[in-house]
Amino acid sequence: MKKGKVEKKIVSSSLSLALLSLIPFCECFNYSQALSQSLLYFESQRSGRLPYNQRVTWRHHSALTDGIQQGVDLVGGYYDAGDNVKFGLPMAFTVTLLSWGVIQYGQQIDAAGEYAHALDAIKWGTDYFIKAHTQPNLLWVQVGDGDTDHYCWQRPEDMTTSRRAYKVDANKPGSDVAGETAAALAAASIVFRRTNPRYSQLLLHHAKQLFEFADKYRGKYDDSVGVAKGYYGSVSGYMDELLWGAVWLYRATQKDDYLKYFLENANDFGGTTWAITEFSWDVKYVGVQIISSMYRSKAEHYLCACLNLNNATNVGRTPGGLLYVRQWNNMQYVATASFLLTLYSDHLLATHQRLHCQKGVVGPHEMFAFAKSQVDYILGSNPMGMSYLVGSGPNFPERVHHRGASIESFRENKGFIGCTQGYDNWYGRAEPNPNVLVGALVGGPDIEDQFKDERRNYIQTEACTYNTAALVAVFARLHQSQSPFIASS
Repeated sequence: MKKGKVEKKIVSSSLSLALLSLIPFCECFNYSQALSQSLLYFESQRSGRLPYNQRVTWRHHSALTDGIQQGVDLVGGYYDAGDNVKFGLPMAFTVTLLSWGVIQYGQQIDAAGEYAHALDAIKWGTDYFIKAHTQPNLLWVQVGDGDTDHYCWQRPEDMTTSRRAYKVDANKPGSDVAGETAAALAAASIVFRRTNPRYSQLLLHHAKQLFEFADKYRGKYDDSVGVAKGYYGSVSGYMDELLWGAVWLYRATQKDDYLKYFLENANDFGGTTWAITEFSWDVKYVGVQIISSMYRSKAEHYLCACLNLNNATNVGRTPGGLLYVRQWNNMQYVATASFLLTLYSDHLLATHQRLHCQKGVVGPHEMFAFAKSQVDYILGSNPMGMSYLVGSGPNFPERVHHRGASIESFRENKGFIGCTQGYDNWYGRAEPNPNVLVGALVGGPDIEDQFKDERRNYIQTEACTYNTAALVAVFARLHQSQSPFIASS
C-alpha cells in the first residue's frame, strides 16, 4: 500500500474516533415505544370532530364552526403547538415531514406496527388542506389569530377566541404557504398511491393547482396575512418553497416540466447558492439540496456543519453534545437534523459512498451514530437525565406549555372554563399537568443543557407538531437497527 493511502486511512480512522468521542454516553432506549408515542401525539393536536377510534381520550370535539363566518368548511386540521390557532405553513410542513418519513421508512414503520397510525396522522392534515383549497387560486391559510388566542388560556373544547379565517389568493398571494401545501399534498400522494389510489390522485390534483397558483401569483403570505407576522412570519421568503414544491411534484409525477422548473430556477432562487445550517418550517433549502443529488455539495455543507467538520461554519453544541441553533424551540432543529443525517447515511450506505467534509471523511455508520446520539440525548442521555419526549422514560416534562393538557379534561369536567379562568385556576399551578401530552417533543434545554420544567417557560416547555414529525422516521429506523430480524444488510 502506498504511503499516501496509509496516511489517509489513519486520518480517516482518527477522524471517526474524534467524531464518536463527541457523542455523549448513550444507553439503549425503546425506540419502538417512542415511535408509537410520537404518532399518538398527533391525536392530541387534532382540531375538529374527533373520530370513533380516537385514542387520546382527554381530548374532545373542538372548533366545529371554523370557517362558517366566511361561508366555508374549515373544520379539522391541527393546532400547531400549545395554543388553539391553526397555522397553515407549519401544518403543511408537518405533513410533508410525516409523508417523507413514510416514503423513506414505511417498511420500518410497518414492521413496528405503526403504519396505519402514520397514515392517519398524514390524512388528518391532507383532508383539511383539500377543504382549505376551495378554488384553484385560493387557499385558506389560518384560522384564529395569535394575539387574541394568547389572551386566553382555554381548552380547545371551550374556545371563545376569534376563529376568523384568513386566505391567500390572486390579489393577496402567498407563494410560501401555497408552495409548502403543494409539497405536502404531492408527498402524501406518493404515500397513498398503493393503499388509496383515488385519494392519491385527488391529492395530486390539488398539489398541481396549488403549485401553479404559488408560482403565478408570487408573494410572501405574511404580507397578505398580517396576523401571521410574529408567529410564523416567512423570513426566508417563498423561493425555497417554490423549489420544494417543484421537487416534490417531480417525485410524485415524474414529469419533466417540474424538473425543468427546478433546474431553471434553482440558481436564481438560491437553491444552489445558499449553504444553510438549518432545516425548518421556514427554511427548506437544505431539504431541496438533500433530495436533489446534483447539488450535493450544498447538502454536504449542512451535514458537515452538523458533524462539526467544516472549517468555519458549523452548528453549535451544548456541553452535553446537543446540536444548538437558537434559544427558542431548539429541538426543532435537532429533530430535523437527526432526520436528514439518518436519511443521508442510508443513502451513502446504499451507494457505497462516504461524506467528504473539509476536515475529513465520514462513513455512513459514523453519521448514523451521531444522529442516534442526538435522539438518545432527547430520550434521556443528557446532563439533566430528562427525556424531552413527553411520556417517554421515568423523567420527562410534566408542565408542558399546552392549554388542553394543563386543564382538567372535558371528559372529567364538562363545565365551561372561561378565558381568564384558565389563567387564574390552571396556568400558574405548580402541580403537573392533569393530562400527559404523550409523544410531544418540547423546546428543550438551553445552551448549557439546563431545563426548567415550568408551564410559563414556553421557550423550553412548549411542543410543536413539526418537532415530533421529524422524529417519526428516525425512531422507526433506530427500531430497525435494534431488531436483527428486520435489519437491512
